[in-house]
Amino acid sequence: MNGRITIADLRTAKQQQRPIVAVSCYDYTTASLVSEAQVDMILVGDSAAQLVLGFDSTLPATMDFMVAITAAVCRGAPNVYLVADMPFLSYHTSIADAIRNGGRFLAEAGAQMVKIEATAAYVETVGAVSNAGIPVMAHIGLLPQRIAEKGRFRAEATTAEAGVALIDLAERMVNAGAGALLIEGTAAEVAQRITERTEVPVISCGSGASCDGQILIAPDILGLSAGHPPKFARDFGNLRAPTIQAFQAYAEHVRAGQFPDAEHSYHMKPGELQRLEGLLHRSEPA
Repeated sequence: MNGRITIADLRTAKQQQRPIVAVSCYDYTTASLVSEAQVDMILVGDSAAQLVLGFDSTLPATMDFMVAITAAVCRGAPNVYLVADMPFLSYHTSIADAIRNGGRFLAEAGAQMVKIEATAAYVETVGAVSNAGIPVMAHIGLLPQRIAEKGRFRAEATTAEAGVALIDLAERMVNAGAGALLIEGTAAEVAQRITERTEVPVISCGSGASCDGQILIAPDILGLSAGHPPKFARDFGNLRAPTIQAFQAYAEHVRAGQFPDAEHSYHMKPGELQRLEGLLHRSEPA
């Protein structure tokens, strides 16, 4: 695929039943590696508040922080389809704020789409942002920004009634103008039916194998995450132990005086050390 991946490319992938590969990451270096791996989509998630800043929820992520890291990811992966996460209170206060903040991601950070955690209360917001020329990915199912309301998270749409309600919400989001859906932590059977019933790309985050694409966060893929990752996460690299070992080896070399050595140090040009000593000697008081 030549040039930057577009939403048209993702729609084609859905039509051709070619799985869309998405990764959530937060920095230039990781994004550049993801780009080399020929991933289709990067989501710069507000989970950066947890994985980068060390908070216990996504809520402390601010617009300025999200714009800055989205721009960094864009520089690292200029050919990958880029989605930016609208953080807590960036679209909740008014439709005007939602449009203004969504526009910042496109104008300042190079994003191609913004993601909004959406309940039925935000159908109008999704429509207004989309009508303003800002493509929207509606995030439904488990919604991390509602942790204060929920108290703890559990799988969504595990009953028939809840499944019907989520399918209806998905259809309302697409009808309002959402150009893609992200379904998190939802029963696979319900996510499958949403995917079959909609023409927009549907990305699964722990919602089964039948969606058009899958997304995991980079630290989980690499096996770097501490603690207990969610049930749907899987590591494909198990790099935590080797990473710690590399830092330990560095520390041991420094403490033993083995790093830096001559090979990893800069040196004066030939003859310049003697000239330096001479200049220093002349400048010393008599």
